[in-house]
Amino acid sequence: MSAALGSINVVFWGILTFSILVVLHEGGHFLAARAFGVKVHEFMIGLPGPALRLQTKNMAWGITAIPLGGYVRIAGMEPGAEDELLGPALHAIATAGRLNAADLSRVLMIPRERATALLTTLEDWAAIVPVDETAYEPTAAVDRNADATAMIDAARSITYRGLKTWKRIVVLVSGVAVNLITAILTFTIVLSVFGAYQASLEFATVQPDSPAAAAGLLAGDQLVSLDGTKISTWDEFLAAMGKTSPGDSISIGVLSNDVARTFTVTLGEKEGHGYLGVGPGVEKVRYSVARAAGQAFMYTGMVFGAIVNFFNPSTFSESAQSSRGIVGISVMAADAAKAGALDYAWLIALLSLSLGVMNIMPIPPLDGGKIALEIIERIAGRPFGRRFSLSLSAAGAILLFSLIGYLMYADVARLVQ
Repeated sequence: MSAALGSINVVFWGILTFSILVVLHEGGHFLAARAFGVKVHEFMIGLPGPALRLQTKNMAWGITAIPLGGYVRIAGMEPGAEDELLGPALHAIATAGRLNAADLSRVLMIPRERATALLTTLEDWAAIVPVDETAYEPTAAVDRNADATAMIDAARSITYRGLKTWKRIVVLVSGVAVNLITAILTFTIVLSVFGAYQASLEFATVQPDSPAAAAGLLAGDQLVSLDGTKISTWDEFLAAMGKTSPGDSISIGVLSNDVARTFTVTLGEKEGHGYLGVGPGVEKVRYSVARAAGQAFMYTGMVFGAIVNFFNPSTFSESAQSSRGIVGISVMAADAAKAGALDYAWLIALLSLSLGVMNIMPIPPLDGGKIALEIIERIAGRPFGRRFSLSLSAAGAILLFSLIGYLMYADVARLVQ
């Protein structure tokens, strides 16, 4: 029974955590699109499919049957070149009052499949609405007295496709921006207001039969210097020890019961470096706002480097071992929530940062990949073909889902072990 409740708890916190991340990321796209006057059809939490929807005046909000991930459906984001018959099609519908695909194909003398595609695009652009199972009529925003060019220009003006290139890039990058800003602000607030625990210079442990124990170092001694060089942080000490070799003789300066003492130690061996055999204590440190912000940006750089290593064959294995997939993140979320609100907020910030950095990678269908395509299309002076764009996105999706699948497998393997 307890195992079942534990599993439900993990699933609950996993779903809630991914929902928060999706709202943050997709919320960035949504706000940017609306700021530029672009039509947004839906803001949904979950994978596309059956959903509970709340229909407001201009759009729908809801949760789908599979509440993992999410999306914002923005008008005019279909790939490929624009069909030159969109204007004539809209004009024909406005003139007739209503048309279905069969009628439109006869009026324009085109295959029915193309007529259906035109209707789908015009509906996405909020230029027409269905009146029954097959027929469509113009929306109130369509000027029925205008010519075909004026009609389609007006319809396009409220779509992503109608934006200038720089505005499209802003819409695409806004999801990443919200993720990064959320993470940096959270890190800064937590570090400056609540502080963080870090390794202190006090030896909390001295391993039995270690070089440190043989030299006379004791738990409670305060590290002061190494080979005459002052040590200010435990990281400085680790960096200095990383440059030593087994058998080296070093001088350790400490405060022992407030008395300055110096010990000469002959190092042992561990992982190819010199081994002393001491462990640090822990102290709580509160950062200034400037230092906290600097630390937040440092975390951003570290995560960026870690994400890039996923796509480097020489570092993939190491990166994958230290990363978590959907299952592992859900377990981490449940543990963080149990530890307290502060721990959970910190985890959300880390995940938001990771999601933002991953999405800026230039791989379709990620935001970074879409931005790269926008720039290339702008330079080329024409959009890529629909089939090429979809194929490129499919290839990128296969790569990403392979990575997700591998991480999930590694998560399950760790849990089983």
